[in-house]
Amino acid sequence: MPSIHALANPTRFLKIARPATPVCFWSGVALMLFAAWGGLTRTPPDYLQGETVRIMYIHVPAAWLGLGGWAGLATASFVYLVWRHPLAALAARAIAVPGALFTALCLVTGSIWGRPTWGTWWQWDGRLTSMLLLFFVYLAYLALNRADAERGGDGRIPALFGIAGSVLLPIIHYSVVWWNTLHQGQSIGLTGSTIDASMLWPLWYAMAGFTLFFTGIVLMRMRTMLAVQKVEARMRRMARG
Repeated sequence: MPSIHALANPTRFLKIARPATPVCFWSGVALMLFAAWGGLTRTPPDYLQGETVRIMYIHVPAAWLGLGGWAGLATASFVYLVWRHPLAALAARAIAVPGALFTALCLVTGSIWGRPTWGTWWQWDGRLTSMLLLFFVYLAYLALNRADAERGGDGRIPALFGIAGSVLLPIIHYSVVWWNTLHQGQSIGLTGSTIDASMLWPLWYAMAGFTLFFTGIVLMRMRTMLAVQKVEARMRRMARG
């Protein structure tokens, strides 16, 4: 198993990332389609929410990747600050856009789910508001990264912001415990689940599929960024020559 320092070498990283990208991407697509088939045709409607409960097969994985994306971004930022591996900063930037998109998908699907369940599209409760803040933090990170690149910065400021933004993650996780909100409490935990097994099984495939799909996108973006850097370096050498 290559160490983190070995993977920090772009050549070694690309040797692994090239075959891993299509495997993750298309495996994710296949699992998402299977989860959609199971969730739409093989599970019963909820006794309270009816057919609208099926949106959880998109909403829950999207929420997981919104949170998991920032956790990955913060970890990559920490690695960059400690070991100064440029590939770690690249990974953080690659995660930011899909992380923001899945956070937005979580908010949109949650709003659609909330309308028939709560009788409103939006409520300023703890979980919804903290998740919206995470989306804005993603956008702020993207803007800060661009500004840092334009002024020729070394990436430390975006990395510090990436680590600081992780304070939102426990707030989002425990928001349904700390505050009395419309959002339901934690349905899946280490000790079990409040979701009936007949409805739960497609969710595991959806979670795995979305995660692999997300990983494939991040790897694709990292490979593209490395290719752009290589072209830019070649152009600079040609200009000097």
